[in-house]
Amino acid sequence: MARISIFEGREARLNKAIFWVLAKQGSLTIYEVWLKLRALKDFSYIRYHIVNRRVRALEKRGYVGKSGERKTKTGFVAALYQLTDRAYLAILIDKIDLDNFIEKASDVSILNAIAAIVSAR
Repeated sequence: MARISIFEGREARLNKAIFWVLAKQGSLTIYEVWLKLRALKDFSYIRYHIVNRRVRALEKRGYVGKSGERKTKTGFVAALYQLTDRAYLAILIDKIDLDNFIEKASDVSILNAIAAIVSAR
């Protein structure tokens, strides 16, 4: 099965976890994402600056976007982040077995997929 580059390599597990947290919780600050990740068993060790760097890298690549701002308890204004449509598509494509899709999809679905792929080139 083909892998999407965002879910390959060293940061794959953390990217998936960040996507999962943002998909489940909605718009969050980086600090809140970090707190949610720390609550997960596999990420109890994760440091804030790692999550901060990863969320900003995902923002540069277009998978996470700013959705507003919120004033924190200390009086600072923190940006709220949410998943973009690109991230939801990446999650969906990562879960799909492409061979199964090609065999079982309707002709209309296949033509729509071809059109989308051709327009993206």
